[in-house]
Amino acid sequence: MAIVTDSTPYLPAALFERWRICQVSLYVGWEGDLRPEHEYEDLDAFYARLHDSPQLPTTSQPSVGDFLACYRPLMEAGQDIASIHIAGGLSGTCESAREAAKLIAEEGHPGTVEVIDSQTGAGGLGCMVLAAAGVADQGSSLGDVVESVRRCRETLDIWFCLDTLEYLRRGGRIGAARAAMGTALKVKPILTFGTEIAPVGRVRTHRRALERMIAYLHELHERGASDWVIQHAQSPEDAEQLVAAGTALFGAEPLFCTQVGPVLGAHLGSGMLVGGMTRPGPVA
Repeated sequence: MAIVTDSTPYLPAALFERWRICQVSLYVGWEGDLRPEHEYEDLDAFYARLHDSPQLPTTSQPSVGDFLACYRPLMEAGQDIASIHIAGGLSGTCESAREAAKLIAEEGHPGTVEVIDSQTGAGGLGCMVLAAAGVADQGSSLGDVVESVRRCRETLDIWFCLDTLEYLRRGGRIGAARAAMGTALKVKPILTFGTEIAPVGRVRTHRRALERMIAYLHELHERGASDWVIQHAQSPEDAEQLVAAGTALFGAEPLFCTQVGPVLGAHLGSGMLVGGMTRPGPVA
């Protein structure tokens, strides 16, 4: 059994290596110079350019050929594949993966590729990928792995706080958030990350935003969360505060605490904080 995902869960490299998870990268860049997301090693430089540039970078899904290059060696090694990706409502990545899976089947490989729309992204996608990897490592069938992903999604809840809605507005991806927040771009919005980006609240100051995210961790704990994650974009000190608060509350460290990379950063901007939970917990 092989687990494949894209470049947007932003899991630590050690977890990719530990669970032998394969990645197919999305693309991002300015003025037609699109590069695989993983080539942006200096995130400080990327976010500095994002802040200073009058133009937003362009992002693009992986090509069908990118997925074929990943799937074929795995199939030739006799593996079935669970391919889990960012929400189809946010990216065409699943569409490319499904087209590649169709071509693989037509080539007559004995294995099966199951493409799964995570209906989320970032840390939420990361939780689902880890859940799948833990079940696959036990020698389970493709059906069992798909079911583990479905169960994880049912209990998954991801909130994130943005410093500004400006990047969503400029990128034309504000969706339901626009209806709720209108043009009040100076507020600190609290949103959910699912099939679309939708609002759950807003605050007026940075301090209140951090307080609200800590309160959210308490809500998750009261609802029986067993695993939790923290992510950020150019906000390491805020992330550290959330990790400290969450560790004291849950009695354990998060599954991971990482920085969000260029593809999602291009649409959400710097200053972002992400918190999420799932139960029962994926193996980490």
